[in-house]
Amino acid sequence: MAYRFDLYCSRRFHLSILFLSYHLVIIEENNSMIIAIGAAFALGFIGWIYQTLIKPPPPRICGLANGPPLASPRVKLNDGRHLAYRELGVSKEGAQYKIILCHGLDSCKDMDLPISQELMEELKLYLLVYDRAGYCESDPYSSRSVKTEAFDIQELADKLELGTKFYVIGCSMGTYPIWGCLKYIPHRLLGAALVVPIVNFWWASLPSALSLHSLEKFPISYKRTFRIAHYTPWLFYCWMTQKLFPKLGSEGMFLHSDSTILNRILNRPQQKKVLQQGEHESIHRDLLCAYGKWEFDPMELTNPFPDNKGSVHMWQGSEDRIVPIELNRFIAQKLPWIQYHELPNYGHLLVHEAQNFEAILRALLV
Repeated sequence: MAYRFDLYCSRRFHLSILFLSYHLVIIEENNSMIIAIGAAFALGFIGWIYQTLIKPPPPRICGLANGPPLASPRVKLNDGRHLAYRELGVSKEGAQYKIILCHGLDSCKDMDLPISQELMEELKLYLLVYDRAGYCESDPYSSRSVKTEAFDIQELADKLELGTKFYVIGCSMGTYPIWGCLKYIPHRLLGAALVVPIVNFWWASLPSALSLHSLEKFPISYKRTFRIAHYTPWLFYCWMTQKLFPKLGSEGMFLHSDSTILNRILNRPQQKKVLQQGEHESIHRDLLCAYGKWEFDPMELTNPFPDNKGSVHMWQGSEDRIVPIELNRFIAQKLPWIQYHELPNYGHLLVHEAQNFEAILRALLV
């Protein structure tokens, strides 16, 4: 009897072990399935966030199916991209001076330039204004940088046969390509003008206290935008398209005189074409280039004209609220070969005043 009882208990024990093992396997399989489902859901959610919020939409390229029509002359670059351009003044064959002008943010080759044909003929001036990559009718460039913008200018000059040397002018956001020219193609320049040039707050040679002080003057929406462009550029499209927090705006950033000019510019028919290929390919990439990580520090540049056969000029409005005046004053002091011009009582849009634009041209060319 004792033996049978022991056998009975042993069988019950083994059955219990088998039963428990079976349930543990079921639980483990269920947990694994739950983990797998959770992981798949998480990956799908991350993918949805990336596709919907982080990844920008494809650009609407001019001249392609479903893209805007072409209406301007263009040159084809060696990498297959096209740059649209506009020629002003006298013919390049008869010109004494040839200038390539870089437009600013939310602008294009059809920017409002207050210059008469009579003045350009007096100066024997040929003026070339082009759409920077992604703007108006120039092809977008996902790898756009300070360096590529400089070489776009050089290749544009070569394709249009402007000669071995030429002048460059940049306005506002269009000045970072001019810094690129001073770094990468100084041997091609006869002179350069930086008009109300933007400043990257993270240039290494800028005193951190001065940079921080200048940055803190901006509205919080501007500070957030600049910092996201610099520290987390992969989030920039998401930031610029979200609706919860304010981004870059014009309220309080322009003088009354600037606001009058700005309203005039925004109401021009040409303005409707500026962003036609997509804001990300134009405005967003501009901000990423300007406030991202640069390959060089402009304040370590050397004088491109040590023989005084050319000159570099910086123009700043004393009442400019877009560009911190104390930073450009510091840069001009750090680089004494830059001729610094500070115009009292002018704001950020000083280039759109006829007398100022004429002064910029004459100082550069004389």
